[in-house]
Amino acid sequence: MSTPQTINLIADLSNAFGPSGFEDSILDIAKKYCSHMADVTDDSMRNIYIHPHKLRGDRPVFMLDAHSDEVGFMVHSIRPNGTLRFINIGGWNLNCLPSSKVLVRNALGRYIPGIIAAKPVHFMSAAEKSGSSAAAISDFSIDIGATSAREAQEDFNIRIGEPIVSDVTFQYDEERDVMMGKAFDCRIGCAALIETMNRLQGQELDVDVVGVLSSQEEVGERGVKVAVNKVRPQIAICFEGCPADDTFTEPYAIQTALKKGPMIRFMDRSIICNPRYQRYTLDLAEKQGLSVQSSVREGGGNNGAMIHNSLDGIPVIVIGVPVRYIHSHYGIASYYDFEATVRLAEAVIKSMNQKTIAGF
Repeated sequence: MSTPQTINLIADLSNAFGPSGFEDSILDIAKKYCSHMADVTDDSMRNIYIHPHKLRGDRPVFMLDAHSDEVGFMVHSIRPNGTLRFINIGGWNLNCLPSSKVLVRNALGRYIPGIIAAKPVHFMSAAEKSGSSAAAISDFSIDIGATSAREAQEDFNIRIGEPIVSDVTFQYDEERDVMMGKAFDCRIGCAALIETMNRLQGQELDVDVVGVLSSQEEVGERGVKVAVNKVRPQIAICFEGCPADDTFTEPYAIQTALKKGPMIRFMDRSIICNPRYQRYTLDLAEKQGLSVQSSVREGGGNNGAMIHNSLDGIPVIVIGVPVRYIHSHYGIASYYDFEATVRLAEAVIKSMNQKTIAGF
């Protein structure tokens, strides 16, 4: 069963403004929920480090990672009519963009509401009406209500280079266990990381656990490259908000369904997860009766690839909370899967020691 504090944690993270490169607001949230049990710091890339107060320093370092950035946009230029041309930050499903609400940060740090303009059907060509012409990001505009470029700049204080995110507020239907919101990739993973570290407080462990909320994953796993060299772990878990496939995949091929537990990924385009560590986790889940799903992905990528290829090679697994419709304005997730993710991560960490790690 969910607790108000945990739901508030997920909500605060989901609602936060933080596309890649602009993750500043996540630091305050991490301090709010972690300062009682850890020192929370950041670096110039806005990687956030969560070091528990009682680290011993004479045990293997177990790094928990989740990326804090979300897909977003950036102001490219201002058209003469006052609408904004923009580019994407991270990979978007372009079909979901027209008529959606966004927030544009302005020069004063305020968030200006806007709408990604959709041409009225009355002005569409036959090709546009039929959908036969492929859309490009440069075809879209954001309308903030300005009537000229000068008004957009002087009255709305819009500048080139300002970040933009979806204007979406988190909602939770507890009765049906449905969470809806933006940025579940990977703020739901950030929440799972923080909750895992909270539950490990005061427990006897054979590892030192360090958490990292890494930056700029959506534009090439950039932040974690810096973070892993600073933490220098011997083993890691990469939390993700991973794409659920249960609404469009043939039943036999579904590997990441809602309310079936976290997804453990064998491989994707960027990584083959350490197979010994992977099987160890799956066997542990079966032994302890924990919900889990296995997946093999033909595309995609994640921070685990950067962790696995760092230092002397770090064993890593990816534990993903299933999220429907990631890289769009709205995601759908289940608290059941969030809870199952935390329980699995906690079980793996509690079972780990130097000898086991050496066997991977």
